[in-house]
Amino acid sequence: MKFDNTGLENLQLDFNRLNFILTSHGFVLAGQWDYERVTFDRKFELKEGTYYLRMQAYATEGDIGAANAVVQLLPPLLGKHYYPHGVEYGDDEMYPASLVETCEKVLADVKNEVSEFTV
Repeated sequence: MKFDNTGLENLQLDFNRLNFILTSHGFVLAGQWDYERVTFDRKFELKEGTYYLRMQAYATEGDIGAANAVVQLLPPLLGKHYYPHGVEYGDDEMYPASLVETCEKVLADVKNEVSEFTV
């Protein structure tokens, strides 16, 4: 599920600042980056299954690996994990309404914080 019109898509900011903000909101970077792209996930474990809220960005300036990048955000995604196949982000998935509301709140909070530091 893609979250359109969050106000996050197309925002640009310093990678280190984004990393700090998203980590403070429960997102994990782990090893999900290369020199041009980066992915943050926040895990939700519910009785209906395991879900991930994903934030992606790509470098418009600099290098993510060198921690000197300016990154541009992409629309956030919500997906459901299926063992052993992985996470499905399709619009045909069923997502609990309470989870979607929680994700919308998290994204609104992130947007408020990120907006202060956009390039």
